[in-house]
Amino acid sequence: MQVRLVAAVALLAVASCGPAAPPASTPAADSGLTAAQRAAIGRKIWQNESGGSVNGLTHWNDGEEFPSLGIGHFIWYPAGFNGRFNETWPQFIAYARQQGASPPAVALAKDCPWNRKAEFQAAFNGAPMTGLRKWLASTVTLQTDFIIHRSRGALPKILAAAPADQRARIQANYQKVATTPNGQYALIDYVNFKGDGTQVSERYKGQGWGLLQVLANMNEVPAGQPAAREFAASAKRMLDRRLANSPPARGESRWRAGWHNRCDTYARPL
Repeated sequence: MQVRLVAAVALLAVASCGPAAPPASTPAADSGLTAAQRAAIGRKIWQNESGGSVNGLTHWNDGEEFPSLGIGHFIWYPAGFNGRFNETWPQFIAYARQQGASPPAVALAKDCPWNRKAEFQAAFNGAPMTGLRKWLASTVTLQTDFIIHRSRGALPKILAAAPADQRARIQANYQKVATTPNGQYALIDYVNFKGDGTQVSERYKGQGWGLLQVLANMNEVPAGQPAAREFAASAKRMLDRRLANSPPARGESRWRAGWHNRCDTYARPL
């Protein structure tokens, strides 16, 4: 298994910095993960985001200007809102349609049809949102494959964005983490959780918290479980730095315990 996982990572490392992701038609074959491992990763991500609940598949966090949908809590912006975070819901819907899925009509709107949390909550048990949750609950494998697909495109982007003198170390750290199934889960989940770290808008005071920053700030450790544990520790350090830099009005410190708990799962066997 380790050889197959490392081979998958090596393919990423030599990829060009052009198209960031492979064709959407073969996520399972290209991921280097068994069907059982992919299913376990999907369950973990769903648990991380909403405790594995069906109601949690359509959610609007306090203090945010947009809802979060699906097992990966994909962001969907209302019309006229231009946020700093990568809007992933339209990307997922495009991916789902490429795979031959038929999302419900409400999912196909250009912009989120609910403009405020109160409006979203009022519509929570209505037919459109109930139907959306039912569809999301039936497409967990599809959502997992989309999250893996996004993660696989992260390394070339990270290497292109990183300072030249850090690229070899970042690539080496990625490969060290990827040699265990839980390390693969960590790399996949973190891109969905906090992004790849290349988007300038996803920074506070010029400092990011994505996969780029986590890999760049890992301490020197051997490959395998030590690397997975250090990845978890580095992720917590980067998230604590984000909290320290975040605008006080956002009150992000309330998420610290949950974020740390999520990172702790990276250090445990899948």
